[in-house]
Amino acid sequence: MVQPRPSQQLHPAREPAPLRAAATVLLLRDTPAGIEVLMTRRSAQASFVPGAYVFPGGAIDEADARSHALAARRPTQGDLLLTQSIAAIRESFEELGVLLARQGDGSPVAPALVAQLDRAAPLAALCATHGLTLAADTVFSFAHWITDRDLPRRFDVPFLVARMPAGQVPVADEAEQFEPVWVRPADALARHAAGGFFMIFPTIRTLERLQAYASVDAVLQACAGEQPLWISCPRAGLLAGKEVRFMDSDPPFGELALVCPDGQITHALDWQNEQPVALLRNVQRLTAANPGVMTGPGTNSYLVGDPDTGYIAIDPGPEDPAHQERLWHAAGGDIRMIVCTHSHPDHAPGARPLQALVERHKGWRPPVLGLPSAPTARAASAFSPDRMLRNEELLTLEGRAMEGKNTHTLMVLHTPGHAANHLCLLLLEDGLLFSGDHILNGSTTVVDPPDGDMTAYLDSLDLLDAQCARHGVGFILPAHGYVLGEARQAIAQLKAHRLRREAKIVAAMQALPEGSLDDWVAHAYVDVPPRMWPVAARSLLAHVQRIRALEPGNTG
Repeated sequence: MVQPRPSQQLHPAREPAPLRAAATVLLLRDTPAGIEVLMTRRSAQASFVPGAYVFPGGAIDEADARSHALAARRPTQGDLLLTQSIAAIRESFEELGVLLARQGDGSPVAPALVAQLDRAAPLAALCATHGLTLAADTVFSFAHWITDRDLPRRFDVPFLVARMPAGQVPVADEAEQFEPVWVRPADALARHAAGGFFMIFPTIRTLERLQAYASVDAVLQACAGEQPLWISCPRAGLLAGKEVRFMDSDPPFGELALVCPDGQITHALDWQNEQPVALLRNVQRLTAANPGVMTGPGTNSYLVGDPDTGYIAIDPGPEDPAHQERLWHAAGGDIRMIVCTHSHPDHAPGARPLQALVERHKGWRPPVLGLPSAPTARAASAFSPDRMLRNEELLTLEGRAMEGKNTHTLMVLHTPGHAANHLCLLLLEDGLLFSGDHILNGSTTVVDPPDGDMTAYLDSLDLLDAQCARHGVGFILPAHGYVLGEARQAIAQLKAHRLRREAKIVAAMQALPEGSLDDWVAHAYVDVPPRMWPVAARSLLAHVQRIRALEPGNTG
């Protein structure tokens, strides 16, 4: 994957703190009210998250890796997971006096014996003395967390799960851990939200996922594949001036990875329309003041370039003199080209006013570039560029300095589907894809026939994936929403989503062969709020047209 050039990064590179291997375990039990998990409060003097409610766990010792012979294991349980499971068992015993082990006859270790054992003694010695086998085969991988890059102490921690041994009673060591408590995940989250049960981000997100399971058996069955259900190294940004952390699946994550790759907590994620947002030294985003159901926080306009090369403006937005004025100011007036990804009224109408603004103040007329609207476009989407762009054409900005010549090269990619004249732009030097409305963050784009075409849309996704692979693209900059990271993964997930939706539409058509589009929408979009069904009906129609075109015997 191509990384943005170091010369274009906003922050100097820095090395995050090294990772320490650790393990933690969620001890679970069933109750009539649902699953409960065992948590304890960390010491107020602890060096890491003092006073937080956590699951028992700690650093992995060298002895844990040497104790495999003392533990039972599943045939599919690898050496690393076995070591982690032993560490979690040891930590839960040292901190809470809970021991997952079996006696020589294979029965669970007697609670009375556990209560008599010296928790400060080496666990291996206790097992040898009392003929115990660690029940590591009952411990499963639920999640995997890696501490955020900005923190001075960082851990690489599997969050394991196991059923609480019957009859044992947790007793805190009163040194590292205090106040063991059984709590339903939903109750822990509610108490945290009320300010009385402090927890850190990974704990919160783990409980959010855990509360979806009805029983301990359901949790253990979900973990039977021996792989964590998710792996995350969160990232932090600023919202309303406060630090907020995000998992990989959260919309802001990709933007933070682009802007603050080493974990600097400097990037403000608040949507606003007054100031440009620097994403790299050569990429700025300015969001138009047109938020709504279809536009999200507003239409993103982008400026690519720098004071030495001049700028290319991408998607100047709706006709809004204040927005075009801000774009002009952000570029210092030095706009060399204006490119419209497509002709919809929230993207292209600002092109001519921005062009006139530059001409009036600078004396030159930057060309408006793109593809003309097709006859199928709605009247509000009529558009005629000064010049039609060719597929894979290169738009290049070159620095005027004699030494250290700087360039920014955009490759044009024709991507019909959302609109017949849609195109995307690939910034070659930095591995960035400007996706227009073809790929959005946080929602799927509408494909509205006749100008929209679902087969063309899916084919264009394949084209974008191939170009991202060819050029090592790492990030997608959409016309609505935050930057997306892991570009090819995002494209694959989007295509899979569209095909899953298509399968639901096929099922609706089969279940209601005489049904109307409205009937099929209610059947296939049951997971979407009804207020959005009129919009969903447009994409449903595009799917129906594609489905019928693919039917055997249809050659039209």
